Amino acid sequence: MLPLTTFYAALLGLLFLALSVAVSMGRARYRAHHGDAGQPRLQRLIRIQANFAEYVPLTLLLIGLNEAAGTAPALVRALLLALLVARLMHPFGMLAPEASPAQFALRAPAILANWAILLLAALLLLA
Repeated sequence: MLPLTTFYAALLGLLFLALSVAVSMGRARYRAHHGDAGQPRLQRLIRIQANFAEYVPLTLLLIGLNEAAGTAPALVRALLLALLVARLMHPFGMLAPEASPAQFALRAPAILANWAILLLAALLLLA
């Protein structure tokens, strides 16, 4: 069992569920059963959820493999905590007004952090 990865996977799973519910509510609000009905807010909600689905599973898998391979628990926890914080920041940055300070302060650092975590987790497995 991977106690650290398991715990953070559960938290990230709950976050993904919340993002999914937000998309479903947006689709209901704009009566968009498929697609985004041309609604910018719904487009952003869909991309927030999709971005999560694109990055989090592989990143989480790589971190879990590191935990299984015996990487120092403190490093595994740091990667997982950073991933959770980045994924919590990302939606707020995506929903901020275009070119606003909040967008730049939250969105870009969140995705850069996710990329760095993915890279580090992969490199640790190769080392």
